[in-house]
Amino acid sequence: MEQTEGPIFSAVSNSVHQLYTLLRCIGFSPKASVQITSEGIRFSAEDGRVMQGVAFLDKKLFTNYIFNPPSESNNDTAEDTLEDEDTTDNSISPLFLISLSALLETLQIFGLNDVSQSTNSTSNPGASSALNAFSGPALLLNRTCTISYIKQGSPLTITLSEAGVTTTCELTTYEPDDLDFDPATGDRDIPFQRDAILFKAIMRSMWLHNAIIELDSTSPTALSFSVSATKAPYFALSASGGPFSESTVEFSIDKDSAATNEPAYKILGDDVSSSRQQQARRGKLAPTVTETFLVNSPARSRVRQSYRFALIHKALRAMASSSKVSIRIDRQGVLSLQFMIEFGDGGGADSAVAGQQPAASKKVENAGFVDFRFVPLVDDEEDEEDGAGSD
Repeated sequence: MEQTEGPIFSAVSNSVHQLYTLLRCIGFSPKASVQITSEGIRFSAEDGRVMQGVAFLDKKLFTNYIFNPPSESNNDTAEDTLEDEDTTDNSISPLFLISLSALLETLQIFGLNDVSQSTNSTSNPGASSALNAFSGPALLLNRTCTISYIKQGSPLTITLSEAGVTTTCELTTYEPDDLDFDPATGDRDIPFQRDAILFKAIMRSMWLHNAIIELDSTSPTALSFSVSATKAPYFALSASGGPFSESTVEFSIDKDSAATNEPAYKILGDDVSSSRQQQARRGKLAPTVTETFLVNSPARSRVRQSYRFALIHKALRAMASSSKVSIRIDRQGVLSLQFMIEFGDGGGADSAVAGQQPAASKKVENAGFVDFRFVPLVDDEEDEEDGAGSD
């Protein structure tokens, strides 16, 4: 096999915490497939072909990013970023499997996990006294991470440097076999019909996270999404199948706002026309917690779909680390949860975990995306389209 001069891939990051935060969101699986592209690195993990998590490390997260695609490869794959953007890059993208658990352990070899917990201790005033120059965020200042992939079949090399100490770890890479890789499509993504979406909502991840935590107390086996554009409850989550009775969390609308045709929230500094545009984008009967709420069901019927609660529960870490979530359900019932994790001064993932959401007017300059897809449960009793209500 001919090989380009130099390594296929090499990237340097000055923030190991950012990489660790994104990859930990899909840490529910011991292994992951890795696809290196000219726009970033795509990590994909799955659970029994009914759940998939994808973390995309955009090249903007690295201070130096070099990609020299090999001249020959059997991994003829198509790049698929979390932002669903078209790409004109036709470069051959190497694809291989690695141990995700080993990668996460490598990234926190200098005690990254302890540091990330201490940076979030602002929500616990009693723990803030433990922060100092040796145990706090100061440890992150001189830390760099270099990721390299020399040639196809070689290990994925992770080099961590901190305060003059350098550690190099080589993670064995594996060729995807017929069970783990579909050469016809280039990956094993759960199919999602972006042109046939029945429901879409964008909201703060905190609201979804708190709802799942509340429903988890009943030890359910199934989680149902129930949405409607015309009937209450407009957006509700129901947990069922556990030893306790069914429980429901409803995201209600502001009735006073709906009656007066005024937005459920005010935007400081914006004029009346921009407020009306914001209201039109959300819809007149949109739940107050949502920024975007669209229901595109046939004959304006209620959309109700159920999923294994244990699988949704595995996305809690992404819900806690992100600032916003895009919820989508397509015509097949496949659920897509796309999380935006912000990094930066005062609006990063640390503040999101602590419940401090970034201001809506703040421009997102540095962010990562994690996408989850879930296959719906098949239930013969799901004929009751209007049966989803509140207590």
